[in-house]
Amino acid sequence: MSGICDGRVVVITGAARGIGRAHALAFASDGARVVVNDLGAEVDGRGSSDGPAGEVVDAIRDMGSEAVANGDDVSDWDGAGRLIQTAVDTFGGIDVLVNNAGILRDRMLVNMSEDEWDAVIKVHLKGTFAPLRHAAAHWRARAKAGETNDARIINTSSGSGLYGNPGQLNYGAAKAGIAAMTNIAAKELGRYGVTVNAIAPAALTRMTENLGFGQAARDVKPGEFDSSAPENISPLVVWLGSAESAGVTGQVFNVAGGRISVAEGWRRGPERHKGDRWEPAELGPVVAELLEQARPPETPGV
Repeated sequence: MSGICDGRVVVITGAARGIGRAHALAFASDGARVVVNDLGAEVDGRGSSDGPAGEVVDAIRDMGSEAVANGDDVSDWDGAGRLIQTAVDTFGGIDVLVNNAGILRDRMLVNMSEDEWDAVIKVHLKGTFAPLRHAAAHWRARAKAGETNDARIINTSSGSGLYGNPGQLNYGAAKAGIAAMTNIAAKELGRYGVTVNAIAPAALTRMTENLGFGQAARDVKPGEFDSSAPENISPLVVWLGSAESAGVTGQVFNVAGGRISVAEGWRRGPERHKGDRWEPAELGPVVAELLEQARPPETPGV
């Protein structure tokens, strides 16, 4: 098969189900060779199974494309290294890394346990950093050896991290960190021929079926566009993984259904400058004026 990613080697974490599975099939349909990484765990990260990743590999091969499964834990330093090495050993290199793996352990702040915090932070933040770090080392070594890269990293943030969602303090903090990681990595890796972007997707998956998406999917009539389908997310990710996106880096895109928008992120808003140190007692009306002039906070979603 051929397309805008023809011949490119793509590593996708959490690629056995949901959005990750849709990414893997979409990249393959556009000509990519795919490393399908997944532990086969439950939504909360417990358990494992190599079956789901193998099923995606079989589906890709049935399409006439190339794929291999990898069951390493991306939040484990050595496991993430083995994942990147799988791409190098199997296909001769890596052109695209899609960090998609994640879990949920939702809880209100006053009820959240240390384990619920640690598990989500580990999978999302370290599980993004570790593959990114090993892939970056590969591309840096190539650049230092005089070779050129046309490489891409696509991370997965969330509206929960960008705009906030009660009950997801751990998940939102991790996803906000991934957005920051994306911005910084883009500044650092451009010299090696690597772009770094992120998406904040919204779709019906095992992780979101209790958040209202399930009803939206049930309301879709045969032949109608299903705005909740995870397959709607992948076209943007495939494009970001292609050679066509070389001029785009350091961006976070909201994407859901047929909608795409740019998340503009933190920026300096209204300002008052006294020219001297402020006194606490005089700040009340100053802050009120600044807040009146500032744009209101966004809400979760796209």
